[in-house]
Amino acid sequence: MATYRPAWAPDFVDLETPSAARMYDFYLGGSHNFAADRQLADAALKAWPETPFMCRANRAFLRRAVTHLAGLGIDQFLDLGSGIPTAGNVHEIAQAILPEAHTVYVDSDAVAYAHGSALLADNPYATYLQADLRDPATVLGSQVVADFLDLSRPVAVLMLMTLHFVPDGDDPHGIVETYRRATAAGSHLVLSHGTSEYRPADTAGITSVYSQASHNIVPRDRAQILELTGGWELLEPGLVDVIHWRPEESELENDPLGGDVARYSTFAGVGCNHG
Repeated sequence: MATYRPAWAPDFVDLETPSAARMYDFYLGGSHNFAADRQLADAALKAWPETPFMCRANRAFLRRAVTHLAGLGIDQFLDLGSGIPTAGNVHEIAQAILPEAHTVYVDSDAVAYAHGSALLADNPYATYLQADLRDPATVLGSQVVADFLDLSRPVAVLMLMTLHFVPDGDDPHGIVETYRRATAAGSHLVLSHGTSEYRPADTAGITSVYSQASHNIVPRDRAQILELTGGWELLEPGLVDVIHWRPEESELENDPLGGDVARYSTFAGVGCNHG
């Protein structure tokens, strides 16, 4: 029996291979995912039931970090491995503070690109580029980036929950460093990354699940994640558990997992490129 293809799904997209980007969309309650994505996401939830809470905590960190940077006057954002721009995404947060802030979303997933482009069609200051963050030369050399961002001025480079999909063989440290070298002094890195530090057995379980997806998970410990930020000077409080990066009082009081950092198993930080 042929697999049902929604009207919004590009004809060339493989409906049978689960996509990490579309699984993330599913965790956040989105509708742009396929049966294969949902099936593998269900397996991931059995291996790590807190996954939706991790994703929401990551979104909350994104909001706090972008709000902080826009408050500093950063008006350019390069969101690498963005997935599908959902409510409360980078351009909305930044433009609420700086109405003409420019955002370029980058993802290799065709559905994320198709839907993201449609969502941003009427926004003159935000756009979408289909590319792989592991290929900085293509991303940085694209006409899209040239049209929307002025890399001679400070830009925020966002890599949220993406580098744990980049294996060591692809040189994640070198990738981060290439983006740093391409940005002007005063630019910032916004980073979050899943960790194996707290629950290695459970991490092995969800890593096994993602071996069937478009991208495998490579969880790292705090020291390994910290190495990825070399060259960027981390702002206070440094590389910390995602719920502890400058949280609002209400977030601490109403934490759905009781503030248990092991259940989130995600580190986050914001760094500055001093040139």
